Amino acid sequence: MKVRILSWNINSVRLRIDSLISIIKKYRPDVVCLQETKCPNDQFPYQDFYNVGLKNVFSNGIKGYHGVSIATNLEVEGAEQKDFCKKKDGRHLSLTVSTKDKPLTIHNFYVPAGGDEPDPAINEKFKHKLDFLDEATKWFKSKQNKQKLMLLVGDLNIAPHENDVWSHKQLLKIVSHTPIEIERLKKFQSSYEFIDSIREFHPYTDKLYSWWSYRSKNWEQSNRGRRLDHIWASPELNKHIKSTSIEKNIRNYDRPSDHVPLIADFKF
Repeated sequence: MKVRILSWNINSVRLRIDSLISIIKKYRPDVVCLQETKCPNDQFPYQDFYNVGLKNVFSNGIKGYHGVSIATNLEVEGAEQKDFCKKKDGRHLSLTVSTKDKPLTIHNFYVPAGGDEPDPAINEKFKHKLDFLDEATKWFKSKQNKQKLMLLVGDLNIAPHENDVWSHKQLLKIVSHTPIEIERLKKFQSSYEFIDSIREFHPYTDKLYSWWSYRSKNWEQSNRGRRLDHIWASPELNKHIKSTSIEKNIRNYDRPSDHVPLIADFKF
């Protein structure tokens, strides 16, 4: 049994639904995880997913901001959404789906961006980001059974490695690449012994990005990117992974998101 999972910060699902449907038709994923859908649940374009064969669609959205969703053609055994930091702000959704072997649980996250000033004492948004990561870390640590097939995907808004940003030196004091964020992300990753699936197939010696700012007139030429989007597999799930990719070409679509999709292929 082969399973393809696509994760994308779409930056408004209704605005980019045509691009999304063309991407789904091209790549044929079995699971589509979106972040920053910016769409309340009662206005989510469920029918568009049904029309391309993704019959099970779940959304955790709010009006105008944030929001995550998961759509799949696999049998769904359960769904859960978790609100962190006592905020109902649409930043997490998980599904448990059937595979040939064990059930697979997929967690879709949209971690707070953190504002501009990397100081929790003066920037409430940055404090929220750190608190969110701490709470999520504690939650995963409480999950005792490390033999489960567990996948974590999403826009985690942190580029942890020096080759995950266009300039390690210049971005050390810029939110998304500061030492305190990287430390928190490592703790989050280790909470369930997650493996960085993208870097399993693309070595740390390679510069690798999934986001390019809208501010750049020629994003591809300047190539000042950051790897803010991630796919993490539990040790048990890592045995089944066959490939991962960052689909950079999507950034050239009309009216693109500033992020591009990530794809992971598994065989069970």
